[in-house]
Amino acid sequence: MAKALLLPDSDEPNGVQIDWTATLAAHDRWLRTAVLARLGERQAVDEVMQEVALAAVAQRAPLHDPARVGAWLYRIAVRQVLLYRRRAGRQQRLIGSLSGILRRNVAAAPEPLDWLLRNERSRLLREALARLPRRDAEILLLKYSEDWSYRELSAHLGLSESAVEARLHRARQRLRAAMPIEVSK
Repeated sequence: MAKALLLPDSDEPNGVQIDWTATLAAHDRWLRTAVLARLGERQAVDEVMQEVALAAVAQRAPLHDPARVGAWLYRIAVRQVLLYRRRAGRQQRLIGSLSGILRRNVAAAPEPLDWLLRNERSRLLREALARLPRRDAEILLLKYSEDWSYRELSAHLGLSESAVEARLHRARQRLRAAMPIEVSK
């Protein structure tokens, strides 16, 4: 589990200075997964992560306990996702009012059957994840794409392990219900 890398510093109120480059690098992967789960668009993750890094370094929301830097960064990431979505909505409305809605037609070339089935399963899973509440999709992606334990999820999300277990259980149930058919591996 990644923690804040602390350096002695008498200028800081608690006597330590955080090495932000190393700390942000240590938390980058799981934060990216959480941001992707909340946004649903890969191309926006880098932009939001830059805003998270800027907000963390600028200390827009003060960090009171350096040992809980993961949960603190998570809260900053959630806020930056919300701000990004607000900006994106405004931009989309502006573009829509100026130029109308653009539609792209993508012609798919025929592929082998196994590729087609794999893509279909992936599409069904992505669609089911998209229908879930953002918090459910986020915790499922962190658990299964990052392979985190309940303890790691608890530490990074600022929840108790029993709360993480309950949220994962409910999220799995909702995912099963959202899947249109039983998808075998």
